[in-house]
Amino acid sequence: MALDSTEGSLKLRGVRLTRQRQILLELIDRTGAHLDVEQLYRMAKERDPRINRVTVYRTLKMLKAGGLVDELDLMHYGGDQHYYETRLKQEHAHVICLRCGRVEEFFGEPLQRLRKQIESHFGFQVLLARTEVGGYCAHCQTLRAREIEAMRPPVKAAAPAGRARTRRAPARTE
Repeated sequence: MALDSTEGSLKLRGVRLTRQRQILLELIDRTGAHLDVEQLYRMAKERDPRINRVTVYRTLKMLKAGGLVDELDLMHYGGDQHYYETRLKQEHAHVICLRCGRVEEFFGEPLQRLRKQIESHFGFQVLLARTEVGGYCAHCQTLRAREIEAMRPPVKAAAPAGRARTRRAPARTE
């Protein structure tokens, strides 16, 4: 969502766009990352030292209530914190690496087909869809394969080919 349309939507709701709110909106909208509250607070504080955590929490609550920002858990990769992004016009799925935490966004026709199938099959009107897919990115798959290989016990060298030697038991004397 463009920042201009977010600002316009706030004005329609009678919400004043303060400098601090604008900073938070810009961070959420333009960083290209999914930021949690602490990250937002730190980045906003760099731009305006007067901003405080209460302002960040209140602004996020207002933006969520207004349908301008989505709160995501991203498979709780980083624990219980939530991440924020501006609501985009096009639906997308979040693809999360469960090892390194990398988040990719997937846009495409398969999501639209899934939505239509759900609506058709259940007679359901979908208003909001959030899709999260967890797994391992290509880099982490390689690292995991190496770790698994390193954990395997070493293979013992095979005996040389040829006749096997057997020991005879000593003769018994009585």
